[in-house]
Amino acid sequence: MFGRAKIGAVLTAACLLAPAFAQRRNLPQPPPRPQQQEERRERQEERQQQREQQREAAEQRATARQQSHAGDWLRKYKDLPPEQQRKALQNDPEFQKLPPQQQQRLHQQLQHFSGLPKDVQERRLNRMETWEHLTPGQKQQARQLFQQIRQLPPQRRMAITQAIQGMHNLTPEQRDQLIDSDRFQNRFSPHERELLHGAGHLPLAPGDNSGSPEE
Repeated sequence: MFGRAKIGAVLTAACLLAPAFAQRRNLPQPPPRPQQQEERRERQEERQQQREQQREAAEQRATARQQSHAGDWLRKYKDLPPEQQRKALQNDPEFQKLPPQQQQRLHQQLQHFSGLPKDVQERRLNRMETWEHLTPGQKQQARQLFQQIRQLPPQRRMAITQAIQGMHNLTPEQRDQLIDSDRFQNRFSPHERELLHGAGHLPLAPGDNSGSPEE
């Protein structure tokens, strides 16, 4: 009798405690502490930054290869008739890898280039070659610089362009002296001289600096 009563009590206690144990197993995990959340967020941001840096580096390498290939291609085919240039472009393996929209843009650029005078074509090719040898930092500086120059009124933009062209054969030190001279201070505003100083510390292509070297 006592044994059966004891067994019954144990079973009853087990039945009563079972839901409690089940509920304990199903309790939600405590939220991570603020420090853990901050560390997790920092790791995610670091991984995202690394991915962006890798993507930018890959894009820069691809752009550099395309620009180098474009310069070599134009020098090779620039003296052909326009129709033969177009066929050569269509048969180019690198061109065939590009999406249709970019192929169309290159066709338009080639058509524009073919219509330029020979001396202008040569200056454009010199500018492309100069651009290929710039460091990534110099390229970024040049983009910002020529973007500011494009925002100037047409007459001031032309004056800046002519001044940059005239500094091609000078050393960076000589360019600074020229920009700081009384003649340039009378011709250019402080902002314009600042732009000239920026251009003067970049390698300058001979005779053509009217726009971004990428154009």
